[in-house]
This record gives sequence, C-alpha cells and structure tokens, in this order.
Amino acid sequence: MSTSHASLNELWQKQSLSWEYGAAASPDIEEVPIRAFSASLHEAGVTEIIKLDLSDVIGTSTPATTPSLLANYLAIQAEDQIRVEEQTSSEVYFVMRGQGHTETEQGVLDWKQGDAFTLPCHQGVTHFAEVDSALYWVHDGPLMSYLGVHPDKPRFEPAYYSKEYLDGEISKIREAGIRENRNRNGIILGNPASEKTKTMTHTMWSLFNVLPKQSVQKPHRHNSVAIDLAVSAGPNTYTMIAKEVDEAGNLIDPFRAEWKPNSVFVTPPGWWHSHHNESDVDAYVFPVQDAGLQTYLRTLDIQFIKD
Repeated sequence: MSTSHASLNELWQKQSLSWEYGAAASPDIEEVPIRAFSASLHEAGVTEIIKLDLSDVIGTSTPATTPSLLANYLAIQAEDQIRVEEQTSSEVYFVMRGQGHTETEQGVLDWKQGDAFTLPCHQGVTHFAEVDSALYWVHDGPLMSYLGVHPDKPRFEPAYYSKEYLDGEISKIREAGIRENRNRNGIILGNPASEKTKTMTHTMWSLFNVLPKQSVQKPHRHNSVAIDLAVSAGPNTYTMIAKEVDEAGNLIDPFRAEWKPNSVFVTPPGWWHSHHNESDVDAYVFPVQDAGLQTYLRTLDIQFIKD
C-alpha cells in the first residue's frame, strides 16, 4: 500500500527542526584537541595497525584523528606483511623506518626509509617488510564515512616521492629560505591531477618542511587541521601552538609540542603555531592536512604574523 500525500507530509514534518540564526556561531560540536602520539606506539615489536584515534573526543562515528582524516602507524616486523582495506579516496604514506614493498592494483612499489607515496581509492593493498619497518599512513576515510559515500573512481594516479627526490628538492630552496627568513622552508608535494590546488591529492595536502638548526619559523594559522610527523630532530626542537596571538604577534598561553623523531602531533584548525629549533642539527617535519578540500572550497585562509 502506498503512503498517501497527506500522511507522507506528516511523517516528514516530524523531521523538521529550526534554530535562530545566531546559534550557528557556536554549534554544539566538539573541538579538535592538541594531541601527541609517541613513537613508542609503533615500537612494540609486533605487526599491527595503530590507529591514532580521537573519535571519543571529537565525536565522530568512526575512528578518526580529525573530522575528515585518520592517521595511523603501520608497524611491520621483518619478513612480515600487513593488508589494509579502507573506504578512502586518498591515502598518504611516509616511511619512518625500514624498507620493503607494497603490492597494489597497479603493481609493486618498493620503498625505504624517507620515501613517501600516495594512493587513490583501491580494493586493498598489502605491505611487506624486508626488515623491521614502520609507515605513517593518513587517509580520508572519516570524510567518506561522514558523507556516506563509497569511492569507486580514482581521482589521481599514484605518486612516489623518493627520499633522494625530497632531499634534492629541499636542498634547492633551503639557503634562500634561511636568507629570506621565510615563514616556512619546505616543498609542497603534488601530482598532475591536483596541480591547480597545489596539493598532494584532491583532499589532502603535505609539506616536507626543513627547520634549520638554531632557527625559528614564526607563527601562522590556517583553517585546515594538521597532523604532523616529526621526521627527524635534535633536542629542544618543538612547535608552540595557541588559539590566539596578542597585538605584537606573540602566542598567548601556548602549548609546546616536542618534535620526537617518528612521533605525531595534532595542530587544531585555526590555531596559531610556530616552529623552534634550538639544536645544532636541521629538523624535518611532514604534516598532512585536509587542505586539499579546504583549498577547493576556498576556505583555507592561511595567515602569517607580520614582521
């Protein structure tokens, strides 16, 4: 029996809600916290996926580090393997230690410490380690879950960024960045399909950033959330994070996130942050953000502290 127009109207009307316009300025939604994830999580000596899950804090219905992204550590013991299958449209990997290869639908990719690569949607891949290995893996599964979609069409081709490529590109801009005291001194990674947005994939962005020894990179902010992997760093290398700055551009009541090699910390969207290296060695960080999506929506809004 079909539902009559009148009864359908009554049924659907039960779902109707409204709010006064000003309520949108402060919706009842959880904020993304500052959070650090120790490298010890992937040094336990077992093969496993370690989800850097903050869903209980940010209120998502599925595991998530931010509302749109889930970061993971993949720990793979020597001569072992691990298979991953997630509903994602974009995946970013960085090899924190070890070497091995990944079997994909397109073929086999060899990787080693310091390499990065990206994958579009797929039916699952298997990672094999020749020696004790750990990968940093970030994907947009939480965004797909929120939208209620199952991606089935690749939006870009897989890309591989070797350690040699990353180091070579950094070397081209390092000295000029120091000389000009640039706010950030790094290279934005990309692929041909995301050339217009200048992002690593259509939803995610990543910067391979060098923080030269005895230097400070002044505060900036953006509406994308950042999940930062400290690739390498000496002692007393850290990021200061604060919600607000004073009239002089100084961070107000900042939180200090230490750069411990192969560890991760979260910088909330819209918060000001500066990088500090008080050691005698260069430090490197590999942040992954939802800035591909933010750039496409024209909402990224990067701001820098003025000199």
